[in-house]
Amino acid sequence: MKLKRQAKILELINNYDIETQEELADRLREAGFEVTQATVSRDIRELKLTKVANEKGIQKYSVIGQSEKNISSKYIRVFKEGFVSMDIAQSILVVKTITGMAMAVAAAMDAFNYPEIVGTIAGDDTIFCAVRSDQEALKLMEKLNRILNS
Repeated sequence: MKLKRQAKILELINNYDIETQEELADRLREAGFEVTQATVSRDIRELKLTKVANEKGIQKYSVIGQSEKNISSKYIRVFKEGFVSMDIAQSILVVKTITGMAMAVAAAMDAFNYPEIVGTIAGDDTIFCAVRSDQEALKLMEKLNRILNS
């Protein structure tokens, strides 16, 4: 449950300008997670979230961009635990996940900040990852395989 909750937190801060722990807790509750302020605070600390100013100057939770060598262990864990398989369809990388984990795995993939990834769309157990070219799709697949085998 903790893994799914933390993956949902990553998804929420990537999709919304969340300013406070209370707002984050409310959004988690709306998503079906029973959380306390202490749980949210602990998750923020474990995920190493920070506050940054958005384009309007408002402080919001964010994850600092990371290089491949320094990707957060939380993202790696979410990716590895939810991953089932992947295949390429031209310039689309199709990632299969454990049922219910596609959104969390897609959020982790987005957090990897790989330049090959244009965007991800997640269903229940499948992610379509748009990539710029066939060659970059192969390159991305190799990067993800390195994470899986680390």
